[in-house]
Amino acid sequence: MSRARSFPENGELVVCTVTSVKGFGAFVTLDEYDNKEGFVHVRDVATGWVKYIRDFIREGQKIVCKVLGVDSSKGHIDLSLKSVNEHQKREKIQQWKNEKKADKLIEIVAERLSISIDVAYEQFGNEMLESYETLYNAFENVAASPDELREEYKGDWVETFIGVAAENVTPPFVQIDGILEMKSGSYNGVDLIKTALISGLDAVEEGEVVDITCIGSPKYRIVITADEYKTAEDIMKRVSTKAIDSLVKAGGEATLKRESR
Repeated sequence: MSRARSFPENGELVVCTVTSVKGFGAFVTLDEYDNKEGFVHVRDVATGWVKYIRDFIREGQKIVCKVLGVDSSKGHIDLSLKSVNEHQKREKIQQWKNEKKADKLIEIVAERLSISIDVAYEQFGNEMLESYETLYNAFENVAASPDELREEYKGDWVETFIGVAAENVTPPFVQIDGILEMKSGSYNGVDLIKTALISGLDAVEEGEVVDITCIGSPKYRIVITADEYKTAEDIMKRVSTKAIDSLVKAGGEATLKRESR
């Protein structure tokens, strides 16, 4: 497959399958690197003295290891199991599962386009991987904001990719937006509108993501990013109300017109 990688880098966390356990260490295959063989020395299996290695590692087990060293000329990959804590293990396993799912989604896109998987990676998969760091991130981002893909990429694959993302991936966040129309006939109307927008932004609480941009006077786009729609709606109401009230009290006019994303 086009995205297959040759060797991992030092310090990288990798998902492995234990193939053979000896008294001096364990042999494993690296799931993400075409099942290349790696080795975990007994001293790197667990902290402290290891009396019975099979108390810590056994054949067929999925483990997460840290890469200690790579000799690509000899094909040697030295690994450490003890250097990976539980949080890192859970996070890496989830990432690995997500990427396996993303591989399947690329297959679905390829099938719908009637092209091979290799061609799919050549046309857009590798580029998406480079842009989003992981394929699953690409699908998540497209599921949340499909218009961004339409704006940035062209091709027959774009709408198919968006469709597969929408059908199979729950975005990690949602975005809602609207247009604030703000008018003032006062001699210092521009300043009053600016003050009103700042007032709205002052209502943003720590950790909330709100963006207000001018799209041509008197229209200002407000975009709310949150982990769920109800939260986003609550933020939209609070921020827009504060901005509108500020301008209305100063003698201006302001309304919010909703859009969907």
